Amino acid sequence: MEERDLNWTVLERKYISRHQYFTARVDRCQRPDGHIVPEYYVVELPPSVCMMPVTQDGMVLMVRQYRHPLGEAILEIPGGFVEPGEDPIVAARRELLEETGYAFEHIELLGETAANPGLLNNFTHLFLARGGYKAQAQHLDANEEIEIVPLPLETVRGMLLKGEIVQSMHALCMFYAFQKLG
Repeated sequence: MEERDLNWTVLERKYISRHQYFTARVDRCQRPDGHIVPEYYVVELPPSVCMMPVTQDGMVLMVRQYRHPLGEAILEIPGGFVEPGEDPIVAARRELLEETGYAFEHIELLGETAANPGLLNNFTHLFLARGGYKAQAQHLDANEEIEIVPLPLETVRGMLLKGEIVQSMHALCMFYAFQKLG
């Protein structure tokens, strides 16, 4: 079966916000069939990483933090943005050390995913980190307040299967990680 070209042509691009972590634009596009899409909104974000971190003694380092858009503190796994020019695995190691104070012997890429490609233009790199050991104190960003919550693997697996992990990118990373771990 021959695939037809579905790519749109951007006729005009206008930025409505330019911020390090939130750049938004509106594009005027033309589909291959000639139809004009007068306004298509896109949020540009840097690539990101998230990691399921397992310590040397088999605990998963969950993090609990307030998420303002949801208006509540939720349980997640560590993650963050990749700095310009930074390799995603380097970003994963950096974020783990900053958010948890733990270094990891092995970090393995599980895959990449797009959270919402109808609106967002970035990919998230998913990792499994193993062999974690305490290396330093947390080194948090100005707006971060993160509580480290170590939990046994089976407890975390149960939470995941019961739908208790609401951050979708983190849940996907955890599903992949548990596939690897068996």
